[in-house]
Amino acid sequence: MKKELIPPFNVLFILCVLIAAGYGAVSCKPDSRPAAPQEDTVAVVDSGKYFLDICIDSLDVAHNTVRPGDNLSLIFHRLGLSPLQTDSIVRTTSDLLDPKKIRSGNRYYTLTTCDGEARLKYIVFARTPVDHVVIDLSYPPIGAYLFRKEIVYRQQYLEGSVKSSLWNEIRNHGVDPLLAIRLADIYAWQIDFFAVQPQDSFRMLYTEAFVDSTVSTGVFSIDGAEFIHEGRTYPAILFAQDSTPEFFDIDGQSLRKAFLKAPLDYFRITSRFSNSRFHPILKRYRAHHGVDYAAPTGTPVKTIGDGKVVAKGFERGGGNYLKIQHNSMYTTSYMHLHRFAGNVGVGKHVRQGDVIGYVGSTGLSTGPHLDFRVYKNGQAIDPLKMESPPSHPVKPELRDSFESVKYRFLNKIRTLSARDTLAVISNQIISDNN
Repeated sequence: MKKELIPPFNVLFILCVLIAAGYGAVSCKPDSRPAAPQEDTVAVVDSGKYFLDICIDSLDVAHNTVRPGDNLSLIFHRLGLSPLQTDSIVRTTSDLLDPKKIRSGNRYYTLTTCDGEARLKYIVFARTPVDHVVIDLSYPPIGAYLFRKEIVYRQQYLEGSVKSSLWNEIRNHGVDPLLAIRLADIYAWQIDFFAVQPQDSFRMLYTEAFVDSTVSTGVFSIDGAEFIHEGRTYPAILFAQDSTPEFFDIDGQSLRKAFLKAPLDYFRITSRFSNSRFHPILKRYRAHHGVDYAAPTGTPVKTIGDGKVVAKGFERGGGNYLKIQHNSMYTTSYMHLHRFAGNVGVGKHVRQGDVIGYVGSTGLSTGPHLDFRVYKNGQAIDPLKMESPPSHPVKPELRDSFESVKYRFLNKIRTLSARDTLAVISNQIISDNN
């Protein structure tokens, strides 16, 4: 019988099919290889050849999200690791990866080979946006190390009007609202932020830290600000004196006064300084030489200035109380405390802003609050009317340097303000940190 020959065109077609089939067997496409031993993964598109410090020329990278109820053992089991491997990883990463901090929503990455076996080579846990724990399964023994992403610092500009609160205003501009707390800390001695008005406004320069170019890790520092309160402008000029950066007003006086305006961050005044106040428990009129700040039980109470604890104890009227001597002139008292801070005792030196106790309702009290009192030369004075002198003005020998810094700052912030923009408008890279 005569054998029939396959036409050349058909031979070429068959060869192409076989070549395509062979190529598909080693392709990195997800539908051309067995599924990776994990669930709920999303492919990570990386245009470069590296993921963190790992060459990924022949690896697939996918990110996973920790599920509710997950722990390391469950995660490693889903990835196809044996109990022996899991135990080895937990021991190897004991100083890098705290199992108690593996929470729902956290991200971790898997790097697998592109061959038909899809072997797991690396597991990466994002501890923070910057810090990543890399588990290397490439060769025994299992290895682990911490990789820190590069942080880039950019100076930003922000301005706005305080319509409801400083916190809400900053948050509404898409900026970390913790910036409001930092700004309030700078002006703690000049402005009562519980009394800001809708017509009050602010403008500031601040530095923000980023990873991966666009992911913010938070505000690094405030570089200067102006707050307009009740029609008056309060500049905050950042200047380093004795190698310590500090904020000064336009005359070179420190914004850091001898005392904070209040011993609590959040409160409501329920009773003011008075020579004749009706006592709600004793049912009679008597002097109340202090200010009552209502706040939830357990609210931290801070000392308003540097000083030494000269009295600590319990009394029927004031409950748990502390008394701090700040200098030869001023003493402050904190009463009705729920409890004292653990390290506070008579003779202990405290620094301004240290937590010394917690709001309570001990003694003669109808509810949780702090009875705060100030004594000047032994006489009680109204804490809300107390004037506090500035501390450490710019030294005479540094005056010229300060004037130069002040001029550059005021010129820059007011030039930016003239653009009439109520948003972050500057994206200038200041420095890189490796």
